[in-house]
Amino acid sequence: MQRVHRAAVTVDGGVTGAIGRGLVVFVGVTHGDGDGDAQRLAEKCMRLRCFPDDAGAMNRSVVEAGGALLAVSQFTLYGDTARGHRPSFAAAAAPAEAEACYRTFCDAVRTAGIECAEGVFRAHMDVELVNDGPVTLLLEVGPATSAQAMP
Repeated sequence: MQRVHRAAVTVDGGVTGAIGRGLVVFVGVTHGDGDGDAQRLAEKCMRLRCFPDDAGAMNRSVVEAGGALLAVSQFTLYGDTARGHRPSFAAAAAPAEAEACYRTFCDAVRTAGIECAEGVFRAHMDVELVNDGPVTLLLEVGPATSAQAMP
């Protein structure tokens, strides 16, 4: 996830999604991820305090900052480069499973009343962004436990 001043996704020469201030969320899905994981990730993205307050401290969420999200599906986040010189994508979920989680993520953001622009699932995308900070954070969610459950 990256905090941005602005971002856009282009597919085949046409813009499919664009935002001003907000977050670009590169969404990767692995085996066993489901709707609950996608919803927890959406909550985490919306609540994470990564925007500056009046004193300059990262103390505001994207909601409090009046920002939007741009969701980009990205199976390459699960690329394993431990062996050889060609990444293995065996840890990435099958396309149907991944797309269902991606859609759940986007729907959860919209249901919360936040703009969620999108790339195009399984398309070759040009992603253009102006990183703000730079601020880049890695968020992972897994099966809910009492320690991980969102309040």
